[in-house]
Amino acid sequence: MNRLLNVPLAAVRAFSSSSRNLKNKVPEAQKFFQEDNGLPVHIKGGTSDVLLYRATMLLTVAGTCYSIYWLLVASMPKKKE
Repeated sequence: MNRLLNVPLAAVRAFSSSSRNLKNKVPEAQKFFQEDNGLPVHIKGGTSDVLLYRATMLLTVAGTCYSIYWLLVASMPKKKE
């Protein structure tokens, strides 16, 4: 029972302002992504963003081609022998 009474005290300590010093990094990220360097926003993050973008485009094109192939196969009637 004593442990249950200490739960609110632990919650207050976890969320108190003196326990953590977090720096707001949003203004720095905004400045970085709003910089005019000729790159689209989805590629400004670096190599990992470029790889993710290219993988997404590859999967999109491959899936579209696969879907069109099966639509063509389904539209052709089977020959009766």
